[in-house]
Amino acid sequence: MNAVLQVGDRTIAAQELIPLLAKYQLLPQLLREILVDEAIATIDCTPEEKIGACQQFYERNQVMTEADRLAWLERQNMTSEQVEDLVSRGIKLEKFKQATWGNKLESYFLKRKGQLDRVIYSLLRTKDGAMAQELYFRIQEGEQSFSDLAREYSQGQEVQTGGLIGPVELNVPHPILAKMLTVSQPGQLWPPTRLGEWFIIVRLEKFFPAQLDEPMRQRLINELFNSWVQEQIQQQISVR
Repeated sequence: MNAVLQVGDRTIAAQELIPLLAKYQLLPQLLREILVDEAIATIDCTPEEKIGACQQFYERNQVMTEADRLAWLERQNMTSEQVEDLVSRGIKLEKFKQATWGNKLESYFLKRKGQLDRVIYSLLRTKDGAMAQELYFRIQEGEQSFSDLAREYSQGQEVQTGGLIGPVELNVPHPILAKMLTVSQPGQLWPPTRLGEWFIIVRLEKFFPAQLDEPMRQRLINELFNSWVQEQIQQQISVR
């Protein structure tokens, strides 16, 4: 038996590793990291980038002095060279993402924007269609506030907030509800609408259009990268 790992009293042989990785659902993660290494193999980072990234890494881990650094490395069973390799890998990965998808972010953002816009809305739902109609007229005529009626009559979790929901992205609500909100103006009250077993009354309160700022760019480029990784993993599994 070719032992490659000792865990307590158990000796794990090389031929056991792949079945164990599959058993604990770690094989996709292993494939992911191998794919990343292959993707970034030809990408370089400068000594200055490595130094800066190492400094940020130690600061994030609250390792501020040389003594702290040595103690931390010992606790983590790592060397400073391994830390440098780790942070260098992160730099190379970000460069790979930018080189591969950086020029596609604007078109991808426009494609996704309808789902990324955020809304605050009021919702009241009941299974009684006649009741829904009566409550709608009460709100419309100003006899009672939406929030008071939602607290008293709504039959979903929104009863706790007086019907108020959000801010949430438009990919969160049911597609029919999301479509209603998309074409609404703030303050617009919708009459009772059938949605499955419910009759819903909806009013858009606020609309927050998505912006392609730096956090959004990072989120979208990570989405594109993760989609690519999943496709690559599926291809590898199919080939196997």
